[in-house]
Amino acid sequence: MGQRKSVTVATLREMKRRGRRIVALTAYDCQMAALEDRAGVDVILVGDSLGMVVMGYETTLPVTVDEVVHHLRAVTAARPAALVVGDMPFMSYQAAPQDAVRNAGRLVKEGGAEAVKLEGGRRVEAALRAVVAADIPVMGHLGLTPQSIHRFGGYRVQGRGEDAARRLMEEAAFLQDVGCFALVLEGVPWRLAQRVTESLEIPTIGIGAGPHCDGQVLVVNDLLGMSDGFTPKFVRRYAELSGTIVEAVRAWAGDVRDGAFPDLEHSYDDDA
Repeated sequence: MGQRKSVTVATLREMKRRGRRIVALTAYDCQMAALEDRAGVDVILVGDSLGMVVMGYETTLPVTVDEVVHHLRAVTAARPAALVVGDMPFMSYQAAPQDAVRNAGRLVKEGGAEAVKLEGGRRVEAALRAVVAADIPVMGHLGLTPQSIHRFGGYRVQGRGEDAARRLMEEAAFLQDVGCFALVLEGVPWRLAQRVTESLEIPTIGIGAGPHCDGQVLVVNDLLGMSDGFTPKFVRRYAELSGTIVEAVRAWAGDVRDGAFPDLEHSYDDDA
């Protein structure tokens, strides 16, 4: 099988035009990125979700630019054909447009990202315009934006009701007009996500937004069943690796305690 052609922001727009669904998935290290790329994923997102699934934070809010850059370096070391997008963490772009450009530039220059993702619409207009003007591709993010968890009062579905739906439609159109190349829709009713998708020329990528978006994204740890905690309604677990890993480690630990590992077959000899 030949080497995959690199996915670009132009590729994603062409995929929407042709009606080809976009497959996006998070990754936080080189090995997982390489495996996802072998599986044919179109977009690898180094999300600020790393704060919860890798760092053990309760929310995404404590994540720093340094942490995102660190994980981007690991992911891009795999040299994936997939488009690598880096999440702009909380307070890396909200204070001033100069901060937004500087931090987005770090994700690209130091981390190797090919695009960045920002949460919000008109309230972060200055940051969005500044990053786009710096020739850094921007993926938008509307709906349930985790960096706004305290304003929302928790992880709540957004866009319910006529007024809320109208506002989200307007924000989506604004993000397209300002120059975003794609839009994540998170935690919104499926009919609204369908309306947004049909109204835009740029692709939508859903997470908890129903089946009518142009693509889908999940946190890879959720998809693989890597945790035993709460699983959101929109997640389908395609494996249960947490149990598999525990059993494998338990079996190895038992062999170590019984003296069955390592055996001579797995030991070095005096001979070369």
